[in-house]
Amino acid sequence: MPKMVFVERDGTRREVEAKNGLSVLEIAHEHDIDLEGACEGSLACATCHVVVDPAWADKLSDATEDEEDMLDLAFGLQPTSRLGCQIVMKDELDGLVVSLPKGS
Repeated sequence: MPKMVFVERDGTRREVEAKNGLSVLEIAHEHDIDLEGACEGSLACATCHVVVDPAWADKLSDATEDEEDMLDLAFGLQPTSRLGCQIVMKDELDGLVVSLPKGS
């Protein structure tokens, strides 16, 4: 099973199992990682904002226009910011590293 790493707000790195077909948001919730997701993945908020490690950013599909619009509302936006609900795990993303922003 693929794995991914969450870098929590305090810098703690947590490697977790990441089932294919689940979003980063769902994986975070499955492992009690503090990633809100107020709209439950319906692309209506930016509370699941994560910062993708630059080494992984080009391996993801491009953000949709709707995702870009929601990211404009995110606190602490970075060049590799994405919404966790829009990144879906697959074998090619085994080892993916995302950081939780300092605020939300």
